[in-house]
Amino acid sequence: MTAESLHQLHETRAGSEPFYLPTANEVEIFEQCHAQNLAVMLKGPTGCGKTRLVEHMAWRLNRPLVTIPCHDDLAASDLIGRFLIRHDGTHWHDGPLTRAVREGAICYLDEVVEARQDTIVILHALTDHRRILPIDKTGETVKAAPGFQLVVSYNPGYQRMLKDLKPSTRQRFVAMDLDFPAAERELAIIREESGADHPTAHALVSLAHRIRALRDRGLAEVPSTRLLIATALLAKNGVPIREACYAGLISPLSDDESLVGAMRDLVDATFV
Repeated sequence: MTAESLHQLHETRAGSEPFYLPTANEVEIFEQCHAQNLAVMLKGPTGCGKTRLVEHMAWRLNRPLVTIPCHDDLAASDLIGRFLIRHDGTHWHDGPLTRAVREGAICYLDEVVEARQDTIVILHALTDHRRILPIDKTGETVKAAPGFQLVVSYNPGYQRMLKDLKPSTRQRFVAMDLDFPAAERELAIIREESGADHPTAHALVSLAHRIRALRDRGLAEVPSTRLLIATALLAKNGVPIREACYAGLISPLSDDESLVGAMRDLVDATFV
């Protein structure tokens, strides 16, 4: 882990509270999982607040947070570490997972299904009673420090036969299903995060619910709370509301002309 990453860990622990408005009892369940050394799996659509929940819980539990975005090329060595050649010889360099295990941090693997299966397997020994991380290249076995917790997330909407977790992996986690907040809570989140006025936030939430109904008509991704906040920020800072919706809400969702046209019509009907 780089010096910059260590600095970010310090900032995560010492910073102000990340705003998170619970939709159910996810905060209480997360706290109990942390107390009982249980790994957590967060499932939900893009932009519904999974990452923000983890950030909020790291602050609430006063633990450093290591976030790892997963992708197809993520190798086990990217997580565990590798030997690096320097001017004074070869030195072992801990990866972010190893550092989190040593430090007792919360380690968050975002979109874990994107990682290769042979990479995910290395997590198994950390998610049961052993709580260890074997490092084959050095022969060391790292025991998880108190406070260490493994958290993973993914969007079930992206699941395919080749992009799913094996049952032997899934059953090592306590799973929480998250979704977009109810209308009133989503309105409150938009106002808090963007500073938008009540009428604008209310109209954006109403628009989002109408667009989300287009999923059955071929829309692969529906508007996330994150997109609504971005749109509200544009509008609050001087961009005309329709233009803000076109750029912040509609264009990111699709390139299909018919779908884009239908969504633009909904924008025009909402903001007359």
